[in-house]
Amino acid sequence: MSTGPTPTGSVSTEPAFTGVSETHPATSLSAIDLTQFRVPAVRHLAWMCHAPQLLDSGLSFYPSNHLANDVFATLLQWDAHPEIGPAILTAIAKPRLGLYFEELYECLLTNLLGFEVLARNLQIRGAERTLGELDFVVRNPRTRQIEHHEVAVKFYLGVYKQGSGATFWHGPNAIDRLDLKTRSLLEQQSQRTLLVETAAALQVLGIAQPVATRIFMPGYLFYPLPGALDEEQNIRPLSAPPQVPANHERGHWFYLDQARRGDTHDWVHLQKPHWLGPWVQTEAPDALATATALDAIEATGTPRLFAHVSIDPVTNRWKETERFFIVPTHWPNL
Repeated sequence: MSTGPTPTGSVSTEPAFTGVSETHPATSLSAIDLTQFRVPAVRHLAWMCHAPQLLDSGLSFYPSNHLANDVFATLLQWDAHPEIGPAILTAIAKPRLGLYFEELYECLLTNLLGFEVLARNLQIRGAERTLGELDFVVRNPRTRQIEHHEVAVKFYLGVYKQGSGATFWHGPNAIDRLDLKTRSLLEQQSQRTLLVETAAALQVLGIAQPVATRIFMPGYLFYPLPGALDEEQNIRPLSAPPQVPANHERGHWFYLDQARRGDTHDWVHLQKPHWLGPWVQTEAPDALATATALDAIEATGTPRLFAHVSIDPVTNRWKETERFFIVPTHWPNL
């Protein structure tokens, strides 16, 4: 999303989460094996219901706090009969991960959490330029209040800078960084409801001013592969930024030349939008497809995401056991 000027003021925050009861649906859903869901969109929705976020803030939105008691049964029904569920379950998944994630989030809000979506991607225009947009304007079914939600799903690779001694978390497109995205969410995107131009845009639609802003940013952090990578590149063990919860999703990254020296026969190239949640497939890994994806890293200079999979003798399906980015030799090369 584009960014605009940072207004003054504050927005209300979601009450602190103090734990779930023994019967809370998040407990049962987070404990299950998500690979049991055969429909990718259902598996992605189940992951979003409880996925740890990359920003633990007073503004953070936790879907698990709002799930109905029958959410697991609903997901199982959708998985068995996707044609009776929301349209996104049977639609061709969009390769643009951000757009697909937003569509899933709208489904999560409306079909699983009971929120009413009043506006999505609402552009805020100034006199001479667009100031940004609001991802979602919604009505909370519990409070009946209007809320503004900013959402993103992110994947960052940790890089230790020898000269400065600092650690930066870069996206596959190395211009994208976790610290920059966090600052944008907290200081710009979440504050746009305070702009007079936002109030005017909402008034045109007959929507009251939001009383709260929420941020939802699940994702993964990828750490340099320990062992050989440390010896060859002198890369130190990294710690996650303080705003990232300790239970965050994680993987590793290493260089293309190292990948080619290893055993890749149980690798699968994960293509967007299937970066969300655990990967599962019925067929054995395709060695030729993996080799082609590795060649493409060198040809394009672009990191690619892979999963290591192993066969489950009970279900006879290949399930992800870990995931990792393979990056070209000079990445991030900024």
